[in-house]
Amino acid sequence: MNPSQHFLHLSDLSPARRLGLTTWVTLLCLLAWDFSGLDMGIMQILADRSGFTLRDNWWLETVLHTRAKQLAMLVYLALVVMVWWPPQVLRQLSRWQRSEIVVGIALSIITISTLKSFSLTSCPWELKDFGGQAMRVSHWLFSTADGGSGHCFPGGHVSSAFGFMALALPWLASDSTAQRRTGLRILLIVLGVGFLLGLTQTLRGAHFPSHTLWTGFICWSVVLANHFLWGWLAHRRPNP
Repeated sequence: MNPSQHFLHLSDLSPARRLGLTTWVTLLCLLAWDFSGLDMGIMQILADRSGFTLRDNWWLETVLHTRAKQLAMLVYLALVVMVWWPPQVLRQLSRWQRSEIVVGIALSIITISTLKSFSLTSCPWELKDFGGQAMRVSHWLFSTADGGSGHCFPGGHVSSAFGFMALALPWLASDSTAQRRTGLRILLIVLGVGFLLGLTQTLRGAHFPSHTLWTGFICWSVVLANHFLWGWLAHRRPNP
């Protein structure tokens, strides 16, 4: 027997199993990042005890923060309308799948907002290392205050982009290779925008890189769970 036959190729997995494997690999990478201590190293390159020089930069604060959030809201409202009046590309999906998308986006943003409301982690620009009053405390120590205002983890701004990963899932989970390619393109676009917004907040001193990474993972987990739930409900629906 050929030794290569002992190993399961990624192409042999079902779409659902590929999504699950991707999720676990991503989680392991994020845990490795947290243990690496790279967060503080990166922020110390961007700032000193006088603070972050780009904190009030117009492009970062106004265009890529405020205006980007407003644009995300407009895109979301457009997707809500497209549940009933879809453009040609979304007609490849059923109304049920289009409804799944808008619910998944909303749930991911609500989840991030809820977690932020309980978080005691403060933004990097509040740390003593960068001219503030807070001490550096791991964002995983949920019950430990750092002396700052808190409510900084995970990242609310980047969730307005990462939540749109829900848009890719109906395609990514398809049995059609062409549709999976479409889903992958959508996912890469969403990730690109999300990481751009995350970089914006890191440069300003509003978030550590890990805040962006974990926000993306949480949003992905929520939209993936939402996708599987809608798939389960679809199988239980009576045939029209």
